[in-house]
Amino acid sequence: MTQTFSSTGRDTYVGSARSRVDGPAKVTGLAKYAGEFAAPNLAHGYVVSSAIACGKITSIDTSAAEAVPGVIKVITHENRERTAWRDKNYQDAVAPPGSPFRALYDSKIHFSGQPVALVVAEDFETARYAATLVSVSYEAQAAITDPAQMREFGYVPPVKRSGIKPPPKPWGDADGAYEGSAIKLRQDYRLAIEHHNPMEPHASTVVYEGDGKYTVYDKIQGVSNSHDYITAVFGLKKDDVRVLNPYLGGAFGLGLRPQYQLFLAMLAAQDLERSVRVVLTRDQMWSLSYRPDVLQTISLGADKDGTLRSLRHDALSGTSRYEDYQEVVVNWSGVLYKCDNVALTYKLAQLDTATPSDMRAPGATTGVFAIEIAMDELAYETGIDPVTLRLRNFSDTDATAGGKPFGSKELKSCFAHGAERFGWERRDPTPRSMRDGRELVGWGMATGVWESMMMQSSAHAILTAEGKLEVGNSTGDLGTGTYTILTQIAADTLGLTMEDVTTKLGDTHLPEAPVAGGSWTAASSGTAVMKACRNVGEQVFRMARQMENSPLANVEFDRVAFTNGRMEVAGDPSRSVSIVETLKAAGVQKVEATETAGPDKDFNDAYESYTHSAVFVEVKVDEDLGQVRVTRVVSAIAAGKILNLKTARSQILGGVVMGIGSALEEESMMDHRIGRFVNHNLGEYHVPVNADVYDIDVIFVHEEDKANALGVKGLGEIGIVGTAAAISNAVFHATGKRVRNLPITVDKLL
Repeated sequence: MTQTFSSTGRDTYVGSARSRVDGPAKVTGLAKYAGEFAAPNLAHGYVVSSAIACGKITSIDTSAAEAVPGVIKVITHENRERTAWRDKNYQDAVAPPGSPFRALYDSKIHFSGQPVALVVAEDFETARYAATLVSVSYEAQAAITDPAQMREFGYVPPVKRSGIKPPPKPWGDADGAYEGSAIKLRQDYRLAIEHHNPMEPHASTVVYEGDGKYTVYDKIQGVSNSHDYITAVFGLKKDDVRVLNPYLGGAFGLGLRPQYQLFLAMLAAQDLERSVRVVLTRDQMWSLSYRPDVLQTISLGADKDGTLRSLRHDALSGTSRYEDYQEVVVNWSGVLYKCDNVALTYKLAQLDTATPSDMRAPGATTGVFAIEIAMDELAYETGIDPVTLRLRNFSDTDATAGGKPFGSKELKSCFAHGAERFGWERRDPTPRSMRDGRELVGWGMATGVWESMMMQSSAHAILTAEGKLEVGNSTGDLGTGTYTILTQIAADTLGLTMEDVTTKLGDTHLPEAPVAGGSWTAASSGTAVMKACRNVGEQVFRMARQMENSPLANVEFDRVAFTNGRMEVAGDPSRSVSIVETLKAAGVQKVEATETAGPDKDFNDAYESYTHSAVFVEVKVDEDLGQVRVTRVVSAIAAGKILNLKTARSQILGGVVMGIGSALEEESMMDHRIGRFVNHNLGEYHVPVNADVYDIDVIFVHEEDKANALGVKGLGEIGIVGTAAAISNAVFHATGKRVRNLPITVDKLL
């Protein structure tokens, strides 16, 4: 039986705009991050990074560093303690196939900036200074860091990454249909490497509790992943390690996997039997993962009326030499558009770099950027409005999944609402036809799509005799508002105020939940919290029925509404019982439950589920200077039920701003001669700032979905998908210059 909880006497929290419950802690400095937790006798580690990208270490001289007063030890591959994984190939929860990077494992150098030593000292400043005195000699080899050099060596990964759908087999005859098409377009597209640059750098504080026990504060999007990593790598019992991360200062996918500073901090803490903290510098953040360099070619064959006859999307993605990192890049083209002849291919090229990583909407940000520019090019070639062209090739089923229908798809509504709000009908389609003084004005649009997923997740709910409720699990809040939406769900389920609910996250002592990523947290943890609260509600209801002269004595549970701290018969508020009075009468101090929620197999067998968007953009381009301003964005989103209008809008705003960065600014510049990123700081790696962001209008289109009990789809990724393409298309409309290699910089326009 499905129990529907309603609220009378006040509006429900779910579906309204609510400020973040964790906001006060963050703005007052009460929120602590991984590198801020104190511990007695805390030592500090500083990483020494490699000066070459490929080769091996021939010698390390640590004597000068060790002579500095306050230095405790310098750890290298030559003197480090043996760890459990030295003879095993441990992979973390979201690792791609291959052998993961092992810091200080041996003398081999896999990528520029690789850690080659850890200086541990009594304070950070001493460790940092002593690190400059560590002398390392290398035998360098030529590094290959450009996937274009490896085109002929591209390969289909033999082992697929868990959760990543490989391209489907071709259908029809894409090449033959292309040659027979009235209109043929074939172009190459490339999105520059982007690095995650969250405000909080990667950090780990390992607190040694004695007797081989540790409390670890780690920057991670799921503490269970760090916990399993630590216990496996260091051969520790699960109960001997507790991992916490209550707050993240941004992550965007970089925090899905344990990074090398965690290993180094644990290694030093175990070796020295004392607490150790390791925080990476901003420069060292460039030695970690990034959005990969992907070479894409799209071939479109169409009739003169714009009907697609052939679609081919080929991609070659860079990866490291030790792991086959994989994303869904080309599948989106087959998901978005109806075509009888389609070929989608995805290959990898091994490079002398660190393994790439998931970065907001991994794969979709890259692949959709290419197909959506290609569709804009087709619109100009056929003289058809870009929105009309997309509607003409609209797909009602997912061809990449054998033609399965979508559980819900309100993309047409996104087109309609977005175009109306933007004023799209006033667009003159001729390039360079619209001006505002000295600036050229361009209007462009694109489609966005992201897979809507749900993962198995557990959560607990504890209701006290005072009517206070605690809910929580081990997942993380990346800053997306997870604390808040779980509080809203819990409050509505038991008819309490949000002030009566406390949500706890990021602790391995809490029920296990998956890493926070993939836009699945709201559906996964939200459903688990709702189920746990329902369980508590049922227990309290049974107590209420047993009370003397109970107005609920002969009432079935499905007729009960929880509201204003009471249980009442739906439609008859006069028949109600206070939750607090019920627990008091029963002599119960607390009621608790732990529940697990997972994907609906029947639904997933029958349907495919995606979020969709339509992004409309206005740019203004200084004709003399080539400067581009994104002056207006309308992003229309179809993402099922919206739990919190305020935090949801914030998610889309953040995604759009990152899309502006992809289109116009963000570029990790690799010097392929030495295999090193040369702009490894925020002074030279540009990200959008306040002056770059103008008006962003977010529309949430009504959409009902039954993939999960909450009816929600994730919002973390969809805001960025399609945004860069819409900007590029707008720049072409403004200038008549088509830029297929992002970011769009002044030199490419002038």
